[in-house]
Amino acid sequence: MSQMGKLKKHRLVVGLVSLVMAGSLTACDDGRAGAEQAAKQLASSLAALDVGQLAVEGKDAAAANDQLKTVFEGLDAKPEVASGDVKLDGDTATFPLNYSWNIGSAKWEYSSEASLKKSGDKWAVQWTPALLAPELAEGETLSVKTVPAQRGQILGAGDAPIVEDRPVFRVGIDKTKVPAEQADASARALATLLGLDAGEYANQVAASGPQAFVEGIVLRAYTAEITEAKIEAIPGGSSILDSMALAPTRTFARALLGSVGQASAEQIENSNGALRAGDTTGTGGLQQKYDSLLRGKDGVEVLATPEEKSEGETLGTKVFFSSLPSPGTTLKTTLDLKLQQLAEETLAGVGPASAIVALKPSTGAVLAAASGPGSNGYNTALLGQYAPGSTFKIVDSLAMFRNGATPDSKVECPSTLTVDGRTFKNAEGYPEGSLGSVALRDAFAHSCNTAFINARDTVSQDQLESAAQALGVAVEAPKLGADAFLGSVPGAAEGTEHAASMIGQGKVLFSPLSAAVMAASVANGAPVSPQLVLNPDAAQNTDAGQNPSAGATPSESGGASPSSASAAVSAVPVSPGSTKPITKEEAAALSDMMRAVVTSGHAGFLAEVPGTPVGAKTGTAEFGNDNPPKTHAWIVATHGDLAVAVFVEEGGLGATTSGPLLKSFLTAAG
Repeated sequence: MSQMGKLKKHRLVVGLVSLVMAGSLTACDDGRAGAEQAAKQLASSLAALDVGQLAVEGKDAAAANDQLKTVFEGLDAKPEVASGDVKLDGDTATFPLNYSWNIGSAKWEYSSEASLKKSGDKWAVQWTPALLAPELAEGETLSVKTVPAQRGQILGAGDAPIVEDRPVFRVGIDKTKVPAEQADASARALATLLGLDAGEYANQVAASGPQAFVEGIVLRAYTAEITEAKIEAIPGGSSILDSMALAPTRTFARALLGSVGQASAEQIENSNGALRAGDTTGTGGLQQKYDSLLRGKDGVEVLATPEEKSEGETLGTKVFFSSLPSPGTTLKTTLDLKLQQLAEETLAGVGPASAIVALKPSTGAVLAAASGPGSNGYNTALLGQYAPGSTFKIVDSLAMFRNGATPDSKVECPSTLTVDGRTFKNAEGYPEGSLGSVALRDAFAHSCNTAFINARDTVSQDQLESAAQALGVAVEAPKLGADAFLGSVPGAAEGTEHAASMIGQGKVLFSPLSAAVMAASVANGAPVSPQLVLNPDAAQNTDAGQNPSAGATPSESGGASPSSASAAVSAVPVSPGSTKPITKEEAAALSDMMRAVVTSGHAGFLAEVPGTPVGAKTGTAEFGNDNPPKTHAWIVATHGDLAVAVFVEEGGLGATTSGPLLKSFLTAAG
């Protein structure tokens, strides 16, 4: 044979050998090299969850492959598998298989013993279930059970618990207690009792396994309509006593705190593997913003569940692996439970969206941030965006002081004023005696719109923006620790838009929080930076990509300040073009005028509030296209070391709508 022919024959033999080795655990080598190659092939096939192409003894290769997939299906993951040192004993080879799984937040590592037997030129796997996991028996499958971590508490002022584990009843259908043919009817009957969508709940029950408990609702307590007897009268109906992280009442600071419940399909999908079906997670508010901190890390158990041995009888479940849960971290806030509850009770009968925000001027602590029932779950207190109306005259007055005015300076207050064809007027019922040339204090006390619009020629829009920032509003990044809107005051406006800005309309927007901050800065004699979340760990663990509530325009606030509730207030960051923060002298002049609103203006009803004298400013802001237009009703007040803003979205005049709410709150607050 020619040299070329010999070379072609050699290449053909090598090619055939390669094809044989690629399709099964084979080797022409009679020694260690072939066994080691076969061991590596087995390890890589197990890691891919596919041994269908391997030579197998003890079980058909296809059946072995099916068993592999069935055993590991419940782990919802793929392992890393590596073969260890191979020991040869004639035609038998043994070696360890080292498995590594990522199960939830835990790593499960173990080794099993594998054997190969040589038959001809093949090394065949000696198949047993223990090859997949030590002590795994025939017919057993692996599954993961989550061991929930104890969720971190949310604390209020003085570390008083707000959200903590409280007893609840989980109500649903236990499919082990109802015949399969009865499950649909039972699901629909229970849904009707609980006020759920019957078709949707019936579908959930139908889609669940035969051993499932399908939760329908969680109750703090039974009611007259939903009793234990009525639940258990439905075949399969069951209520399970459990605990859940809850606030003192169902509505307590709900818009601010958020809620806790089972993760939705959307939350699971967006969690990048952090959440699994059945996990508990936060929805909305602080519970969602700080979920990764509060949730802690769940533990896991890997269980081996056997086949049924006889009808209705199963063997016990073996625990193959377990990791302990790590409890969540406590979130500390400045909320005063008494004042928060009082604020909510004050708003309980208000139909439109509404809010009360109370701050402690000396520290910036947010003591209450209540959104009324008309807000329908929206965080009006922190995220609402509304024209502040005449409460903004506090900002106007500061800008006028910086141009040389004092509370005693004379200003002109005509009954109407026309700017570029648009006529502005004072509120209905404005006193005739306060028209004409009056002291700025008097114009402020009676809220003369035309007097402040008249000041537009001496107070620029840029000066309004600077004065607002000097009072701690319309700033970028307060150390609040919660999503919030801190106000918006455009730095440029002309004509009627600038005139509208002078009475808190146009494009000027405040939230109830920013209105309270403005009042607090007057009481404090320096800008107040509001604080709600106190512990610095919260800031470090917050998901920076967390979005605020839908529809909000948040500030760029970060996490919590490391300072405590009693720490001194830090200066509020202001834009490069702004002037100095409010001074104590300027604050004293504003306090003088706010007191005049009570002593001689239209908030005289606040003179009856016991304790330290109250200073206030009312506000009414028109909105919409109705004739006459609808109005937002505002009032802000200072009362010792307390600053409060009250807002009603559609509420007539600030003095007559929000004023009585403020009086009730301050009187009860003591």
